[in-house]
Amino acid sequence: MEIEVLGPGCARCEATKKNVEEAVSEAGAEAKIIKVTDAMEIAKHGVFGTPAVVIDGEVKSVGKVPTKDEILGWITGT
Repeated sequence: MEIEVLGPGCARCEATKKNVEEAVSEAGAEAKIIKVTDAMEIAKHGVFGTPAVVIDGEVKSVGKVPTKDEILGWITGT
């Protein structure tokens, strides 16, 4: 699984990355977590608000800090 956290590095983006890391750890999932800060790379996903979360190429969240529970649901498919 590949999880991208899109954002310039603001506090909300860092909070999102932390929630992603905690959710992956709690789920016991094998995931590569990538922080994407380049505006052009972010735009390639069609995302114009940050923070955003992309899992295996699918945009899951834009413009808000998702909770750890939301992220767990995306990871585990529940």
